[in-house]
Amino acid sequence: MATKQRILLVEDEDHLLEAIKLNLEMEGYKVTTATDGKKALKIVKEERFNLIILDVMLPEIDGFQVAETIRLENSEVPIMFLTAKNTSEDRVTGLKKGADDYLVKPFNLEELILRVNNLVKRSLKGDELKELNSYKIGDKTIYFNSFELKHDDGTITPLTKKETMLLKLLIERRNEAVSREQILETVWNYDVYPSTRTIDNFILTFRKYFEPDQKNPIYFHSIRGVGYKFTDNQ
Repeated sequence: MATKQRILLVEDEDHLLEAIKLNLEMEGYKVTTATDGKKALKIVKEERFNLIILDVMLPEIDGFQVAETIRLENSEVPIMFLTAKNTSEDRVTGLKKGADDYLVKPFNLEELILRVNNLVKRSLKGDELKELNSYKIGDKTIYFNSFELKHDDGTITPLTKKETMLLKLLIERRNEAVSREQILETVWNYDVYPSTRTIDNFILTFRKYFEPDQKNPIYFHSIRGVGYKFTDNQ
C-alpha cells in the first residue's frame, strides 16, 4: 500500500471546502482542512504536506500572511492560492509571498486537480533529488538502500526494513519531534497499528546501536505525549 500524498486545504467557505476535499480524496490524496489562517499555521507546524492550497481571504490571518509565515520555515512545500481577486497586482503579490500557483474563483474542478497533480509531482521530484542514501552517527554509518549498519572497524550489522524506514524518517526530521501518527503513515502505512511499546522497542534498539550511554541518550529520544526525536547537530 503506497503512502498517500498529503494536502492541506485552507478555505473558509464550507461548501467549497467540502467539494474540493471530496474531489482530492477521490484522486487518492489525504486531505487535512482548516477554515482560518491561525489554525492553518498551527497544523503546518505539526505535520508535513506535499502541497498547501490557500484561500486568500481568510479569518484571523489572511492567505498572503499565512504563505509568508510558512516560507520563513519551509521554502520547499508547494503553495497554491485560491482567490476571487483577479488583478495582475494580486497575482504578483501572491507570487512574491511564495506561491507556486494561483487559481481564480470560480474555477473548474478538473483544472484544479490537474494543477494539484503537477505541483505534487514537482514536490516529489525534489524529494528524489535529495534522496538520503547513507548517514553517519558516531562511528557507524547507515546504508539505507542495502539495510546495513557499517561500523568503522568494517563489521556490518544487518537492519530490518522497518528499522531502516524509521531511522530514515527520524534522520530526515532530525531535531524535530515526529508524531506517532506520522510514523504510522510512513513506516507502517496504516496496515498494522503497532502499540506505543513496539515503537519504543525500536528506539531502545537504536540506542543499543548508537548511544555511548543508553541510559543517557544523546541521539534518540521519546517525547512523552508527542512522539520521538533524533537529535544530531552535524
